[in-house]
Amino acid sequence: MSAVQSEALARRLAALADSKKAEDIVLLDMRGLVAYTDFLVICTARNERQARAIVDEVRLRVKRDLGLLPGGVDGAGEAGWSILDYLDCVLHVFTTEARDRYQLEDLWREAPHLEPELDAPEAPSAASA
Repeated sequence: MSAVQSEALARRLAALADSKKAEDIVLLDMRGLVAYTDFLVICTARNERQARAIVDEVRLRVKRDLGLLPGGVDGAGEAGWSILDYLDCVLHVFTTEARDRYQLEDLWREAPHLEPELDAPEAPSAASA
């Protein structure tokens, strides 16, 4: 995947999380810092049920719209942290408590932040399609 494609995927992951009312969405440009991914997308869900809804929506829509499946999925919300690993982009969905505990933004504070483009109209959810 090219750098342009991986950035577009990161922005898409952020927009899909936003469509399920994720909060505090952050996009970190990890190129030049780590070899395992280009972007981290970090967001907060109000509770584990919402976290599951965000993860399910992202998985369904990215598969349907882009034909991509995550290379790895970790956590099912039990620890308050779920990960969808699309290799060039990794989505982290936290509950508030888990995000405060793990503080990924602090760990990667040297990573450039991208502004998510979340003003686009909401697309219908995968469940309604």
